[in-house]
Amino acid sequence: MSTTPRAVLTDFGGVLTSSIFEAFETYSVSVSGDPTLFGTLFRSEPAAGALLVEHECGRIDQAEFERGIAELLAPRGIVVPAPGFVDSFQALLKPDAEMVAAIRALRAAGVPVAIVSNSLGDDAYAGYDLAELADTSVISGEVGVRKPSRAIYEIACTRLGVEPSDCVMIDDLEHNLQGAARLGIVGLHHTDSKRTVATLAEWFGISV
Repeated sequence: MSTTPRAVLTDFGGVLTSSIFEAFETYSVSVSGDPTLFGTLFRSEPAAGALLVEHECGRIDQAEFERGIAELLAPRGIVVPAPGFVDSFQALLKPDAEMVAAIRALRAAGVPVAIVSNSLGDDAYAGYDLAELADTSVISGEVGVRKPSRAIYEIACTRLGVEPSDCVMIDDLEHNLQGAARLGIVGLHHTDSKRTVATLAEWFGISV
């Protein structure tokens, strides 16, 4: 990039935690034997996608989301606990120590940091001190908009007091980075912790 960013926006699940994709595959296998079950469901079943959007935007709670998904899977002979399966999925996600350390190093160096996350589950961030990790957390279920809507990135920039063009967004989903790019936010596609941390170290001069 031509100029060094001044602030960092970062996704939560799949960036500050272990892989969302791997967790979905593991949970899919546990209930159906098919690792692609949930990925395919949300991509190809409009009703499932709509439930996800409504939940991530905070318009339905976890219990209603779970009931809806369970009803969609039941005709396929697949039984998931409702309520409960979102918690079982979330339990598969573990903190990514290297990425968490990098975010702490950024804040220690005075870099403004915002977590920008599409929420899944009513207690998706249990066990994490978001206030310690970031200057602000913009959670889709709390603000009523979700990535890749430009509005959620605008909220983060406003809260940090920075221009979008001064920010980098870290995310494991490229379409979320494309949404941020519409505001002029540079995207950093997270596929590997070491690569992401090396890029942040180069841009911000941090040591992890």
